[in-house]
Amino acid sequence: MEDWLFLVLIVLVAALLQTSTGYCFSIIGTPFLFLLYPAHTAIQINIVLSLCISVIMIYKIRKEIDRSLLVRLIEGSLIGLMAGLMVYLYVDVQLLKMAVGSLILILTVLLILQLTIRQTRLRDFFTGGISGLLTTSIGVPGPPLLLYFAGVGTKKETLRSTTLAYYLFVYLISLVLQISFDGSSKEVWVSSMIALPPLLVGIWLGQLLFARISQRVFKIITYMILLFTGSYLVVSSL
Repeated sequence: MEDWLFLVLIVLVAALLQTSTGYCFSIIGTPFLFLLYPAHTAIQINIVLSLCISVIMIYKIRKEIDRSLLVRLIEGSLIGLMAGLMVYLYVDVQLLKMAVGSLILILTVLLILQLTIRQTRLRDFFTGGISGLLTTSIGVPGPPLLLYFAGVGTKKETLRSTTLAYYLFVYLISLVLQISFDGSSKEVWVSSMIALPPLLVGIWLGQLLFARISQRVFKIITYMILLFTGSYLVVSSL
């Protein structure tokens, strides 16, 4: 029962932040889900719930999507998804968490120091590839998108809508690949059903919060979340 209460709290907070920023559910939720479940179970629960958020939100935010950027991200992810599946099946999750966490911390510090990135088609494609790899491997596609969009100065409306649309594709394909090659478990689907009500409440609260967040506050929240996620991944892998 305590684990379920903790699950409800994790999902409520992560869904609120996901809906108000466009990227937080997996970044916040997955590290805490690792505390409650075996790695592969936590990853699949995160993917199922993140997919639910994208399905629920996509119609509302469809007009804000940068469609050409979305296509390039998806094209890049097709390569990354298969590479990530191999990591999911055969590589020690602890080593991957250490590598990803260290990279996030280094790049976040560079962004805080006002590092800027020039957006190009090739970099859009590459970002999608890295994001796809992280989706099927550890269920966290957000950091590459967030770091890239922060570096190029993407508006919060475009960031939220385009990433949610991208997640709709990448999470669905990742879930199908994982189940096809490694199966699933009853625990994944029971936990996901328990988490669905707080997920819906978090989505509703997040939409209210989004209208009240300025671009400056949005950037501060971005950096805080990246620093937390990078630090947690490194510490938890030791």
